[in-house]
Amino acid sequence: MYARSVIARRRVLLLGAVVFGLCVAVPLAGKDGPGKARQKGGGSNSRAVAVKKHLEAEHADLMALYQHLHSHPELSLREVKTAARVAKELEKIGFKVTTRFGGTGVVGVFENGKGPTVLVRTDMDALPVTENTGKSYASKVRMRDKDDREVGVMHACGHDMHMTCAIGTARVLTALKDRWKGTLIVIGQPAEEIGAGAKMMLEAGLLEKFPKPDYCLALHCDSTRPHGTVGYTEGLALANVDSVDVIVKGKGGHGAAPHTTVDPIVLAARIVLDLQTLVSRETNPTDPAVITVGSIHGGTKHNIIPSEVKMQITVRSTRDKVRAHLLAGIKRVAEACAKGANAPPPVVKVDTTEFTPALYNDPALTRRVTGVFRDVLGAENVVQRPAVLGGEDFSRYGRRTGIPIFLFWLGTVAPERVAEAAKEGGKPLPSLHSEFFAPVPEPTIRTGVLAMSTAVLELMGK
Repeated sequence: MYARSVIARRRVLLLGAVVFGLCVAVPLAGKDGPGKARQKGGGSNSRAVAVKKHLEAEHADLMALYQHLHSHPELSLREVKTAARVAKELEKIGFKVTTRFGGTGVVGVFENGKGPTVLVRTDMDALPVTENTGKSYASKVRMRDKDDREVGVMHACGHDMHMTCAIGTARVLTALKDRWKGTLIVIGQPAEEIGAGAKMMLEAGLLEKFPKPDYCLALHCDSTRPHGTVGYTEGLALANVDSVDVIVKGKGGHGAAPHTTVDPIVLAARIVLDLQTLVSRETNPTDPAVITVGSIHGGTKHNIIPSEVKMQITVRSTRDKVRAHLLAGIKRVAEACAKGANAPPPVVKVDTTEFTPALYNDPALTRRVTGVFRDVLGAENVVQRPAVLGGEDFSRYGRRTGIPIFLFWLGTVAPERVAEAAKEGGKPLPSLHSEFFAPVPEPTIRTGVLAMSTAVLELMGK
């Protein structure tokens, strides 16, 4: 009996050891995708060491490139010199480059054997903002905008940093081509600020005339996050963006005799207030939505009631159904207010050329790449952030194309400034699009190139 029990226990122990060995020997399918278990720790870190080595050699030149791009901004659809510089930088390191694609767009292709195709996008356009950062390389550029007004021009949204990081990534990856196989596409996209550039490049045949990407990646400066860190959002990350122009009609006359007029200024004020009920009373509170009247102009003199008022409205939503309801509602409210005032019907126009669809980061791709970021940057420097109602036309590369996309946020601010701003009464940080926005270049470039390079190597590495 004792001998049998000993033998039985030995069999159980042996069976347990075999099962344990099988569990250890057979890798589980990672959460990053069926049959694809991401190599953790060692693989990412060895790649990071190689990236940092090449980045060190390139860093001084990348700093000079960043300062040049910052000092020479160009408005949307007029990025001629900027595009030429991006094309030149890619050609120097062996990319096959196509220029003037989808407007001023640039497409660079680097083929390195059989493997996945990864697209890295950078935007190139600047904003009509007069810079006030005080930097030695600050922009002094002035241009005439689409309405023929002279405006200051500034990279107030960080597109100069985006270009520098994309070119830095291209340099590093071509130098490390023995570590990956596949096709790397780097595009310089025009007109992101007006929501037109991605659509123009796609309509020009980006996915048909060049290798179709298996993945698309992009980064964006974050004006609230410390340099050396990145932020990300899984799934819905950014909103639908629409622009609506309204001309409120009336009947002009003398300010001392309003009873003989139909005052469009009073009518416009009523419309502004009534529009808010589209969000507060007609939209489910769990569906984020915003209607903001950002511009309202009417009249020429104190005592003249004008015949019309012009309004410009931005509309933000996260669901297509909500978007359609808000746009139809703006027209309905404006027309109802006009009818109630016995005024002529208003003109309501949705500017479809500036529509930007909501951005959805592919969850599996997001988890896979942010896993690499944690290995390379440290888990404490990779922070999940909620979706915001800003817009980014990078969304179009994944919308209805079936291509997984991922955009992450690049910290740009000195940590001590972030800490100061977080204190009660602390000096606030300049936002994106501010005349004072100025990334700290050196550590931001390093983090951006390191993060993007290791992300691509994760997707294409041997």
